[in-house]
Amino acid sequence: MIEITLAHYLALATILFCIGLIGVLRRKNLLLLFMATEIMLNSVNIGFAAIGHYYGDLSGQMFAFFVIAIAASEVAVGLGLLIVWYKRTGSIDLDSLSSMRG
Repeated sequence: MIEITLAHYLALATILFCIGLIGVLRRKNLLLLFMATEIMLNSVNIGFAAIGHYYGDLSGQMFAFFVIAIAASEVAVGLGLLIVWYKRTGSIDLDSLSSMRG
């Protein structure tokens, strides 16, 4: 039977972070950008929790908890802005954001 070690968790976190980074760099629409950012934040949480468990310290899990709380508020504000932008322009395409006027 294969034992799951810290290296496995860190490899998973790295793969998820790379997937999220590719999503952020592609950024076709705002909703996918939010999803890619959440994938990146959750991959960092996996790393924090795994390292905290490996060292027997709760600080990694506590830091991951605070990241989750901040990510939830980021999504709430972002979705509010997304709804306003969709009502204003009729699309969530990020290319149309370059035409914003203040």
